[in-house]
Amino acid sequence: MPRPLFPILAAIAAAFASGAAAQEAPFDDEIKAVCAEAEERFAAQGGKKEPSKVTVLMYKYRYCPPNVTVKSGTTVRWINVDKRTSHSVWLKEAGESESDRMFNFETYEFLFAAPGKYPYICGPHGIEEKMVGHVTVTP
Repeated sequence: MPRPLFPILAAIAAAFASGAAAQEAPFDDEIKAVCAEAEERFAAQGGKKEPSKVTVLMYKYRYCPPNVTVKSGTTVRWINVDKRTSHSVWLKEAGESESDRMFNFETYEFLFAAPGKYPYICGPHGIEEKMVGHVTVTP
C-alpha cells in the first residue's frame, strides 16, 4: 500500500524552514564505502576527471562525495556511474530547475558563481532514498 505523501512533504518543509536543509549531507562509513565503489566503477569505465572541474559521482542512491567546497566561478560536474538507475541534480533552494535524468556515464554541469551554501537532491531519490548533497562556495 502506498505511503501517504503529506508527512514526508511536511518533514521536508520543516527542514527547509529550520535551515537544516542548508547543512552538509551525511558522510558515514556506509556512504564512504559506496563512494569507494563509485570511484572504482568510474575508473573501470575509463572515466577521467577534468582538473578545471570538481567531479561528483552518482552511485547506489548517493552523491560521491556528498559535500564539496569550491571557489566561486567553479563548475561542478555530476556523473552517473550507476548501471541501470537514472539520477538527477536539483538545486531547488537556489531556484534552479531539476536537471534531466542521467543514465550511465551521462553528466550534468553547473557553474557556481556566487558564494553561499547550495544543498541539492536527486529528484526521484532525494526523499525516499535520502540522496542529498551539498556544495559550499567560497569567494
